[in-house]
Amino acid sequence: MPGEGLPTASDPELVIRPSSDADVPDMVDIYAHHIRRGVGDVGDFEEDPLHPDDLKKRRKAMRKKRLPHLVADRDGVVAGYAYAVPFRKRPAYRYTLKHSIYVHHQHLHAGIGRRLLPALIEACAAGGYRQMIGYIDAQNEASLRLHEACGFVRVGLLPAVGYKFGRWSDSVMVQCALGTGADDQPGTWNRPVEAVVAEHDWIGK
Repeated sequence: MPGEGLPTASDPELVIRPSSDADVPDMVDIYAHHIRRGVGDVGDFEEDPLHPDDLKKRRKAMRKKRLPHLVADRDGVVAGYAYAVPFRKRPAYRYTLKHSIYVHHQHLHAGIGRRLLPALIEACAAGGYRQMIGYIDAQNEASLRLHEACGFVRVGLLPAVGYKFGRWSDSVMVQCALGTGADDQPGTWNRPVEAVVAEHDWIGK
């Protein structure tokens, strides 16, 4: 999942908000660029392009599961997006998510990921989830630094699990506890996550 460096200052023009269907073309463009050229999540490498209707269907499915799908809106431009999906389908893993984050190549090193990732973590924790997993290309040092700064720890290395751009790719598995993590038993599900995102003023600042 392509990342970027940490910010040097707050960006008053940057707003983190739930994505909408109107954002889909921009998100498809961001994704396509990283898949063609970037060093990203080897599990996401696809030869077939991502179509707008497919992304709209994914967003709809996520909303039904109370899962966040966020964009970084920088003065009216989609500078990045992030989302979370179930880690595994079996009920035993229902409190664990897997996430992805993509930043527009023209907005790298501007602190976009440093704003998006904490907002995604907060939204998932508010939705009642307890763990977040990520897979990062071992050569993507910027994304590894970003995740470590946001509380993720490296929990595994998967050597040569992907092949793209003419090379074998190692994948680093990272993990972050959400809310109280494994310190207590899970309770009932909280409110839909998009309602929580809309109420938290700090997310948009």
